[in-house]
Amino acid sequence: MSTTPQARVRSLDDPELYVETPATIFDAIPPYPPRTEREAEFYSVREGEMLINLGPQHPSTHGVLRVVLKIDGERVVDLDPVLGYLHRGVEKICENSDWHMVVSHCDPLEYIASMFSELVPVMAAEKLLDVEVPRRAEYIRVLACELNRISSHALFMGWLALDLGGLTPILYGFIERDEIVEMLAALTGQKLLFNYMRIGGVNGDLNHEFMSRLGDWMGHAAQRIEDSQTLINENEIFVKRTRGLGVIDRETALRMCLSGPPLRATGIPYDVRRAHPYGVYPELEFEIPTREEGDSYARYQLHLDEIKQSIHIIDQVLHKLPDGPVMAKLPRLLRPRPGRAFAAIESPRGQYAVYAMSDGTDQPFRLRIHDPSYFNLQSVGLLTPGHLIADTMAIMASLDPIMGGVDK
Repeated sequence: MSTTPQARVRSLDDPELYVETPATIFDAIPPYPPRTEREAEFYSVREGEMLINLGPQHPSTHGVLRVVLKIDGERVVDLDPVLGYLHRGVEKICENSDWHMVVSHCDPLEYIASMFSELVPVMAAEKLLDVEVPRRAEYIRVLACELNRISSHALFMGWLALDLGGLTPILYGFIERDEIVEMLAALTGQKLLFNYMRIGGVNGDLNHEFMSRLGDWMGHAAQRIEDSQTLINENEIFVKRTRGLGVIDRETALRMCLSGPPLRATGIPYDVRRAHPYGVYPELEFEIPTREEGDSYARYQLHLDEIKQSIHIIDQVLHKLPDGPVMAKLPRLLRPRPGRAFAAIESPRGQYAVYAMSDGTDQPFRLRIHDPSYFNLQSVGLLTPGHLIADTMAIMASLDPIMGGVDK
């Protein structure tokens, strides 16, 4: 029997192992041949050009987004967004869960405004079940969603200014957001992923703490929005850095399937709450603000206009809120009839939709999610070329993407 010690097999994960050409996420050029004509065109660098990575760790990418920039000096020539660093297969997870659990799985997709990512699968399930939601629950849904919309837009304004080098607006944005989140926590028990929407209604009626906080907030909400608007609108650096930046025309916006503020900033008044009414929105009066310029400054101003409209909607809901139950009577185990349903709402970022199929069991047979951030983000490749590297941050921030839904 030999006593010679066997040679230790070195793992590729061994930190002592030297690799001549390591392939990491920091390599701008992929370690494989081009797979498409677009990839071959993008990664062929001419004289004076170079490729640089932006992300996926960069905080200004608004999530785990990696962008490869082709630059000539300080100016962006082309751009390639590289997705997939956050992928969790949420749609397939939902298809292996019962209808009640789908709500909590969809919660993290729109983690800044999770009320909306909860509401859409719930509405799709209600269509399959032919459930009539109590009117009080419908009003509470609108109230919760509009509050969540304001908190999301408040953070958007702060992020946009922060990506341009301004620190003060993000502090004011978080003050507004924290006040609303504390209010929603009194209603739902949670501050980020609320898990409040239910098939057939909502998880709990309005309580005294929530109404007390809401009354205090309504007393100064309009004035605080005016203060934030004055702080940013009168800043010469912010205006010059955003006006005329990342312009998109209405024809291109329609062709790229944009929705939400990026689409309405081109003058198209498309809002799901008016185009395809749901809930009790047909009973409420509000305007669909639009802008014509289609640039980053117009998208910012549009968010301010929408905050004012949301406050107007909340005021009407509080005056019209009826009495009654907040949940329909449903069995614990839900088995919708075989069929398919499509539900769409207007989230802070645009049209958020779910296409659900039922095969008669207690689990969705198919569940597909239409996230507006995914479609809005694809326009970055059109908006960025010709601008400076520093402008890339402002353009992406003006689209307000949330990577939870992009990398679902």
